[in-house]
Amino acid sequence: MNQNTITPVRVRFAPSPTGRTHLGSGRTALYNYLLARQTGGQFILRIEDTDRKRYNAESEQELIDSLHWLGIQWDEGPDIGGPHTPYHQSQRKEIYLQHARRLIEMGHAYYCFCSPERLARVRQEQQKRKDPSHYDGTCRLLSPSESAQRVDDGESHVIRFKTPQDGSITVSDRLRGEITVNNHNIDDYIIVKSDGLALYHLAAMVDDHLMSITHVIRGSEWLPTFPLHAHIIRAFGWQEPDWIHLSLFLKPSGKGKMSKRDSTQLMKDGFSIYLTDLRSLGYLPEGVLNWTALMGWSYDDHTEFFTLDDLVEKFSIDRLNPSPAAINFSKLDHFNGLHIRNLLVSDLADRIKPFFQSTGYEVEADKLLMVSPLIQKRIVTLDDAPKMGGFFFEDEVYPKPDDLVGKKMTPAESATAAQRAYQILEDLPVITPETAEEPMRSLAEELGLKAGQLFGILRVAVTGRTVSPPLFETMAVIGKKPFSSVFTRQWKRYARSGIDLGGLLTSRFGFLFAIFAQESRSAIVRLKTSFPFCER
Repeated sequence: MNQNTITPVRVRFAPSPTGRTHLGSGRTALYNYLLARQTGGQFILRIEDTDRKRYNAESEQELIDSLHWLGIQWDEGPDIGGPHTPYHQSQRKEIYLQHARRLIEMGHAYYCFCSPERLARVRQEQQKRKDPSHYDGTCRLLSPSESAQRVDDGESHVIRFKTPQDGSITVSDRLRGEITVNNHNIDDYIIVKSDGLALYHLAAMVDDHLMSITHVIRGSEWLPTFPLHAHIIRAFGWQEPDWIHLSLFLKPSGKGKMSKRDSTQLMKDGFSIYLTDLRSLGYLPEGVLNWTALMGWSYDDHTEFFTLDDLVEKFSIDRLNPSPAAINFSKLDHFNGLHIRNLLVSDLADRIKPFFQSTGYEVEADKLLMVSPLIQKRIVTLDDAPKMGGFFFEDEVYPKPDDLVGKKMTPAESATAAQRAYQILEDLPVITPETAEEPMRSLAEELGLKAGQLFGILRVAVTGRTVSPPLFETMAVIGKKPFSSVFTRQWKRYARSGIDLGGLLTSRFGFLFAIFAQESRSAIVRLKTSFPFCER
């Protein structure tokens, strides 16, 4: 895209930090960021915190941390400042009051002195008549002089926008085209509360104008009050920005709007709509960005893998889709796996290290670098890494007895195969895929086994698992240690116990002994001494 032909935009993300940061917020911030970076413009973070009862400082910090985790940076904001500081609406109270008074002077707003009790009675009467709830306009009829006097007398009041009662208003959304609404269906909304703090309807419009915002990309929850916002801007005589209202997120079932109330059940299933949860569950920011970007936008009908730089280059408002998008966590897993496989091994090692440590493993950096490429293609989230590769950092492994019996083999056959493999591997100077795989394949052929039968026995013995990274690469990482003396010592313990060794080898426990009679951490087999009969 030729940047010389693009007019730089000024966009903003203006959340209300009253709760946790969810996917919807992440997507809105992302699209604003992409448009700014693509056009060489500016992206502003602005905090809508005039609802002081619900405002939460921890939520604001979570918001900032979550956006930083995603790789989204802003050019102006509460933490870095800028030419339009302050960027907290609660610190811009006088600016909004000045503009509210201007609207009153121009006849586009008025003081309202109705008490909450009176408003509640009005709503009840409207509900009885099955009328839409709306302000009945009582204070709209007051003369400016009477209203001014009551304000001077200290009477509690709010300021309402004076919506035209006749005609209609037509607004234009880039995704939905023109929308026409009859003015009598638009309420006289409160724009300044009794505490003097402006509501979003006024504050956001004033800030967008003063900060020269050219494009407003926001959620579709603002569509019902879109005409009101246009009325306010037009009352001041300001130029409107380009309006883009994004699609809704639906529940994974596709039935009903996704909401925060659904998060509890999602967490039980191992998913979440909150960005900090996704991080702790082992999702990459790259995977989350890729997944989120495609819930409401597409580049074409087949390209699906995008880095943040790719998105900056290819994003287009014209490719946004207003249709609701169902949240599909299977696709998140898919994209996360793609981005894990796209990481440098050293980067992957750095990212999975905390997950190993949080599950109690003492991780050696050099070994982790060797382990990382072995599990890279086999994990979907970073949280999968300890499950797939934890045995690399365990002193002992504890396979299930049944898993140590080869497929379509008896315990005695499995024990014989294991002993033969043990003898061959013990004689190797070093275990690598090159030195170990071919002898094991030859042994399987000699014993009349399929390679998978023998490899399965070895896999369980070495890793304690039936599924693992490639067997011989795994054995090479774990390393080869002398264990003949240990094997002999344990065998003598059996002899002293009076157990019939011939019969023992045909038993399941005997097979376990044959498999585990060796020193801890060997790549060939793992020492197992915790079975009760070994202590006789």
